[in-house]
Amino acid sequence: MEFGDQELTGAEEERLVSGRAETAERDAEAALRPKGLQDFIGQPQVREQLSLVLDAAKARNRAPDHVLLSGPPGLGKTTLAMIIAHEMQTSLRVTSGPAVQHAGDLAAILSSLEEGEVLFIDEIHRMARAAEEMLYVAMEDFRVDVIVGKGPGATAIPLDLPQFTMVGATTRSGLLPAPLRDRFGFTGLLDFYSSDDLLTVLKRSAHMLGIEADLAGLTEISTRSRGTPRVANRLLRRVRDWAQVRGTGIIDEAAALTALKVYEVDELGLDRLDRSVLQVLCKRFAGGPVGLGTIAVSVGEEADTVETVSEPYLVREGLISRTPRGRVATSAAWKHLGMQIPANYEF
Repeated sequence: MEFGDQELTGAEEERLVSGRAETAERDAEAALRPKGLQDFIGQPQVREQLSLVLDAAKARNRAPDHVLLSGPPGLGKTTLAMIIAHEMQTSLRVTSGPAVQHAGDLAAILSSLEEGEVLFIDEIHRMARAAEEMLYVAMEDFRVDVIVGKGPGATAIPLDLPQFTMVGATTRSGLLPAPLRDRFGFTGLLDFYSSDDLLTVLKRSAHMLGIEADLAGLTEISTRSRGTPRVANRLLRRVRDWAQVRGTGIIDEAAALTALKVYEVDELGLDRLDRSVLQVLCKRFAGGPVGLGTIAVSVGEEADTVETVSEPYLVREGLISRTPRGRVATSAAWKHLGMQIPANYEF
């Protein structure tokens, strides 16, 4: 393959094609994001509350109060941050907690903000403590103290900041220190979506992507999307791939069922990792209790991955329980795996 005037090797060509595919995937995801609150599907309480905050700020002609968005991944926290900036007709600065590991990193971001801008920090609970302490003052007094020099000769130079709106997103609000939580004027708690709301999301996404789909096919996808729009849109694109390559190009119920089987997503929305956790609990350890570390080693994953990706959904669906002694399979887990509950098993 030639690129410009250069001949590409096989590995270079593979990286180029892969990079283009990833870019196309990100572009598709970005294109599906609603631009305004009126287009945002689901979360009616948060949408109504946030609408009041923004409308009041517009009436006063000033930046809205700082906003904290809390909830599981994939429910629309980043989208809502973008909507806040769009509704206020201002620009959005985006960073993440893990990227802000020093107070100087945060000072550089804050000092470059312009009047009325929205600063979005994803995974805000993972910020370094020194940066958090600087953020307290910035959010409350709109200033930062820049330390010049070291030791006894160090000098703190106060730097005034323009009025801005801080939007923080977290999947673990309990890890936020109370002083930081208290500085947010509004906290939006996002919950999992119903199948009906996900069906509405999928109809909109299919229309925007030019996908031909019937109600039965989209319904099948919505019921397996774990209550999460991000998962629903991802499954929609994968089922579309199957329909285009091996089907008729139309997402109907048969296409959805076959494609989701190929991608190992069962009728409850469980994937390979979820089922592996259940099988380890029921088959290898007779239902538990089993420690998280033991489960992680048994399924070949990191403990953090099992705890944050798989376990919350399994607990929410009533398939496993957390106990002081470890994780325990419920009767629903045995039933889902098609296994007989041992006669002496105690729940």
